[in-house]
Amino acid sequence: MWKRPRATFIGTAPVLACRPSYLSPLAWLGLQAVALWPHGAWMARRVQDGSDEPLGLSALALLLMLLVARSHTLRIAPHTGWLAASALLTLTANAALLAAPPLLCALVGALALAAALMAWLPARAPRAPLAGLVVLALPLISSLQYYGGYPLRVLTAQFSAWILQFAGIAAERTGTSMLVRGQLVIVDAPCSGVQMVWMAYFCACAVAALTALRDGDFLKRLPAIGALVLVGNVLRNSLLVALESRPQGLDADIHQAIGLAVLAVVCTAVAVTMKGARHDDLA
Repeated sequence: MWKRPRATFIGTAPVLACRPSYLSPLAWLGLQAVALWPHGAWMARRVQDGSDEPLGLSALALLLMLLVARSHTLRIAPHTGWLAASALLTLTANAALLAAPPLLCALVGALALAAALMAWLPARAPRAPLAGLVVLALPLISSLQYYGGYPLRVLTAQFSAWILQFAGIAAERTGTSMLVRGQLVIVDAPCSGVQMVWMAYFCACAVAALTALRDGDFLKRLPAIGALVLVGNVLRNSLLVALESRPQGLDADIHQAIGLAVLAVVCTAVAVTMKGARHDDLA
């Protein structure tokens, strides 16, 4: 009578997970980036021709630094679910180039790269801050300014008018302009706070990634970041408008210095807000 053969094990030798090939996790991620090369080429052109600001390079540099510094903590074998999601998103991003806007395709490509990164991270490692850095690496500023700049300018002008009225200064809003002390002050694109939004969320993702803040704590703190940006931008605009509306006006260098000082305060507040418990997985 035929019997199923049995495997005999001697002792209690540990079972070790095996990497599917001799490539390191960083090499696999590099191959994933190569598969998304059309989107990388578009991003490079967009930055080089001046159609967007190169702020995303900071997010990309920080992401690469973190990956290299923590390469020893990456999984031996990738999580197949995240890997499958990455493959599907990669195919979608590349196929969408035939019909969809390049920025939308690049966003899907960034999600594909983020999913590939998630596949190699340790099970308990925070993921949201790293995914945020991947998205922030995209050339987003011009598009954010185009779609969100006007409502942000209106909101900023209205809150600034209320603050100036509370301080006893005659002020009222008309569209994205303000009439302050009888002078017309335009709340232009730089006053919308789009750059401050990017910087604040970059600082949030950077601090959370460097301190390995848990995803739950990170996500719970994100609404506070938006509030800090709104308050900071409104206060900056209110102060600048009050000074600009004086008979002597305001020197351009002082205007720039005030803007940078408020940005530094907002980023510091963001960093303090994002401080949390470290995660041993990424130590």
